[in-house]
Amino acid sequence: MVKIPNVKLANGVLMPQFGLGVYKVEEGKEVENVVRNAIQLGYRLIDTASFYDNEEGVGRAIEQSGIPREELFITTKVWNDDHGYEQTIAAFKKSLKKLHLSYIDLYLIHWPMPNKYKDTWRALEYLYEEGLIKAIGVSNFHEHHLEEIKKVAKIMPMVNQVELHPQLSQQPLREYCWSNNIQVEAWAPIARGELSSEPQFVTLSKKYNKTVSQIILRWHIQKQVIVIPKTTKLKRLEENQAIFDFALSDEDMSVIDDYNKNKRMGKNPDDL
Repeated sequence: MVKIPNVKLANGVLMPQFGLGVYKVEEGKEVENVVRNAIQLGYRLIDTASFYDNEEGVGRAIEQSGIPREELFITTKVWNDDHGYEQTIAAFKKSLKKLHLSYIDLYLIHWPMPNKYKDTWRALEYLYEEGLIKAIGVSNFHEHHLEEIKKVAKIMPMVNQVELHPQLSQQPLREYCWSNNIQVEAWAPIARGELSSEPQFVTLSKKYNKTVSQIILRWHIQKQVIVIPKTTKLKRLEENQAIFDFALSDEDMSVIDDYNKNKRMGKNPDDL
């Protein structure tokens, strides 16, 4: 079984650097199968959200896995419609019930809804202090959103999950986060397959005898970024995880760094 490295969060909690995202994975058998297969392969980080509408299936797969709860790291998120102090607490309890868990490892604010996310953050702090969450963080936050959180926070976010891939390397944001002891997590880490035929990546694929996806995921790992590639296929689960038996040279890391185009695949958080 592959040994996946951990990153240490600001409060000392260890979080796997590699895991599975289940965005757009259908509730029911599809999400149950992929989560169960991933756990059997050694995945321990599973990332869902209330918006994905598959928390119940994730919960069933966790129950069926036979793996002790403390060995798993489960993330979910509060959606835009549930911002606000009381609403967030209610949304969290709903997610906890759907997942059939007694606590969540990481709870995130999904998007920085204008004029609302500060009250939402206070709710996350409360739930954390109550011991219902092991770590708290945000998703899709720019530096200025984090600066606003800093004005009211008793506890700073421990993770910022953002769109991040070679076309959108987010270097200034990464540096800001790390300087504030916030770990960076990438969604859409392989740019949804858009780079599979790009010459630079094809060349690296041949050089290392790895797929383009593996090359890109390895780039993230060496950048100290947490990655949660999504798939529903067993073969791809195995392939995505096979990135810990090689290392990219500094020169080849720079080739990928230079590919940045500041090109987003999703929304800019400032356009909410």
